[in-house]
Amino acid sequence: MKTLGKKIRLLRHQKGWSQEDVAKRLDISIPAFSKIETGITDINLSRLEQIATLFEMSVVQLLTFNDSEQQEKYVSELEILTKKLQEREAEVIGLQKKIIDLFEEIRRTKISV
Repeated sequence: MKTLGKKIRLLRHQKGWSQEDVAKRLDISIPAFSKIETGITDINLSRLEQIATLFEMSVVQLLTFNDSEQQEKYVSELEILTKKLQEREAEVIGLQKKIIDLFEEIRRTKISV
């Protein structure tokens, strides 16, 4: 449940809400909400539905929130690394072309001498 608490904390921060704001909206004490965020308190289904509604999402969206963001982060990192790899491959091809050109120049020089 700690990961769920982290997701709830992240959502709260994205909304710019304090723990007090959320606790009031859920009609619970600040310490009770803090225990939800830290994973000390397990959340029952009705509280989970209440929290999901507060953040304007379904229970499934709440439970999977940030999992897709994490995947998007990995995809983004993968795209960056793929681009860097393509740049390096182009650099290697350019260097190979220079080596071939230099080899041809040396060969021509030997033939003309």
